[in-house]
Amino acid sequence: MERMQESHELMQVRQDYNLANHLLAESAEATTRRSSSRSIKRKKFDDELVEYSRGMAGVSNIKSGRARTSTQNYQTDYMPVNSPSAPVPQAPTITPHIPEPKRKSISKSTPSTSKGKKKSAPKSHLTTKDLGRWKPIDDLALIIGVQQTNDLKTVHLGTKFSCKFTLQELQSRWYALLYDQAVSRVAVSAMRNLHPDMVAAVQDKALWSQEEENVLSTVKSSVNPTLETFAEMLSKHSDVFYNGRTANSLFRHWQSLRMYHLLPDQTVSPIPSSGRPIMSFNDAEELINDSELTDSQDDTLDKELKLQHRRNIREIRHLENEIGRWNVLVDSVTAMCPGELDSQTLAVLRGRMVRYLMRSREITIGRSGKGQSVDIDLSLEGPAHKISRRQATLRLRNTGEFYLSSEGKRPIFVDGKPISAGSKVRLYDNAVVEIACLRFIFSINHDLIRAIHNESVRYNLPP
Repeated sequence: MERMQESHELMQVRQDYNLANHLLAESAEATTRRSSSRSIKRKKFDDELVEYSRGMAGVSNIKSGRARTSTQNYQTDYMPVNSPSAPVPQAPTITPHIPEPKRKSISKSTPSTSKGKKKSAPKSHLTTKDLGRWKPIDDLALIIGVQQTNDLKTVHLGTKFSCKFTLQELQSRWYALLYDQAVSRVAVSAMRNLHPDMVAAVQDKALWSQEEENVLSTVKSSVNPTLETFAEMLSKHSDVFYNGRTANSLFRHWQSLRMYHLLPDQTVSPIPSSGRPIMSFNDAEELINDSELTDSQDDTLDKELKLQHRRNIREIRHLENEIGRWNVLVDSVTAMCPGELDSQTLAVLRGRMVRYLMRSREITIGRSGKGQSVDIDLSLEGPAHKISRRQATLRLRNTGEFYLSSEGKRPIFVDGKPISAGSKVRLYDNAVVEIACLRFIFSINHDLIRAIHNESVRYNLPP
């Protein structure tokens, strides 16, 4: 009975051991699953490596703990039950290692490193931006100009850079080349990589120092030197001239000095001994007498002036002759009723836009063109493209009667009656005359017509 009870207890211990192992496996799987499913905001690839290493350490700890528990359980399996020092077997409780708080501290520390990297960026950015504006040939020209003149204002006025820099920009660039190690290092390396032809071109345009011009001034302006003269001067005063000078450049600069009268022997004429001030150009011009200046006679110009004068006289005479032919006066029609007819108007042909005043015994009606002109131009009233050049003729007889003769292709309607080409009709006062799409009202000046009729009767004039 005792052996059966011991075997029963041993089976119970083994069941508890298997349950503990099963719980341990489930806890390990839950731990790994929980660590892989966490939503962590990873900003850097380094953080992922750190977290991965931390996770591996946790897994190793879990495995080691499992091994320790297994050995302990193994020992408890084979320990005799009746020994006084044997402990009572219980289900083991294992707490897996989950390094969550440490991961949070690592993720908090990462932004500081990224911020520190961003702070160090502007220096290189400013350096490259400044270098992009200033080219290596500009830096070389600035350095050579300052070495030659020791004056930034003179360099700013006399040196032609690739970009239009101000004097303040030249000063800041020169100080940066002197005291800023990053800028000077980049500028020097860029100037060393320049092509020799570009370097020679910049050196050829270098400014001239005062000592160099003093040596060139030893050659007088009255002498015609050659290139050999300046080559000998260059070899003799090699310590004075810049190392990029040639005999040809010395000769060209000497010619410029002589052209602008900058050589010492080219002095200005002294003030006369009389003590009078030198007369200016304006004063000398005022003293000139215009009557003494005789212009040369130009026959061609005189001939053109005479011809133009004759053309002007001919045009004036033509206009004077045309005045007598202006038999119709055109007046604009307003909303107000026109006043009484004057003593020179025989009749009025009034339309919607204008009114024509008849002041001669015979007038022509039609549409003016290049080849023909009429007294009454109906195009002033409205669209007259369907009206003939010479549409009709209006005459006043000695009897005081007005007759309208139709001469165009289309008929003329007088008070609604058509008048075909070659026919004529008498016009009474307030008669309505329709020509194409234009309509007029014919009004007669009875007082003037009565006076004309009495005069014709007195002198027995034919009708």
